[in-house]
Amino acid sequence: MQRTPLSDMEIAEEMADAARAAILPHFRNSNLETSNKLADGFDPVTVADRAAEKAMREVLILHRPDDGILGEEFGRVAGNSGRTWVLDPIDGTRGFISGTPTWGVLIALSTQDGPVMGVIDQPYIGERFVGSADMAHVIGPLGTSALKTRATKTLDQAILFTTFPEVGTPEDMAGFQAVSKQVQLTRYGMDCYAYALLAAGQVDLVIESGLNAYDIQAPIAVIQAAGGIVTDWQGKPAHNGGRALAAANPDIHAAALEIVRRF
Repeated sequence: MQRTPLSDMEIAEEMADAARAAILPHFRNSNLETSNKLADGFDPVTVADRAAEKAMREVLILHRPDDGILGEEFGRVAGNSGRTWVLDPIDGTRGFISGTPTWGVLIALSTQDGPVMGVIDQPYIGERFVGSADMAHVIGPLGTSALKTRATKTLDQAILFTTFPEVGTPEDMAGFQAVSKQVQLTRYGMDCYAYALLAAGQVDLVIESGLNAYDIQAPIAVIQAAGGIVTDWQGKPAHNGGRALAAANPDIHAAALEIVRRF
């Protein structure tokens, strides 16, 4: 009997399952193998990062051999379909090696115009945030619920997240701090989980810089599906990386954009 082909979202979830299986045996393991990618800084990579990306690529070779792949650990493979799967096996490796559950597996399906589908998966907590043109939901320990961003209108009522207090360059940091001074609450150290919480209606803004395409494409797809907006600091597309301004709705996006576009 011929097997029914899997949908793109089913393939994305199969990749997320494969990544979970590859990663979880290494999380909070005192024998975790870690190395540093930078000679003059600290950009860690672990055996779990590499194992997870290999596992996801194996799924794609089986189900979508004509699609391209862009992954953090093993680079780019050209396809001939006009579609690319953008993979970050562990976004937030610093958090991963520290034992915090703010890291996640990022999976996006993208065309030349940007991502059309995304998954943010947190294996340890067991939460999976998915977004596409026809779905936006989170699957977690309490079941499945819809994703919908908040309706906060003004910065003085907003919650702002970023990963590092030292946001990028001094100019980047000045732009972030200018917004931070206007909001109700600022929190740090969230990695990709910040974008998931924005899509889930828990926070209003995520502002970051120095991103790669694989850091932001899955969050863009999930947040947009939930009703939010993600651009760069000039209001232009952010799917190629760099500076990112993610917002829950057009009003709060406009208020933050008015500030950061000056930097």
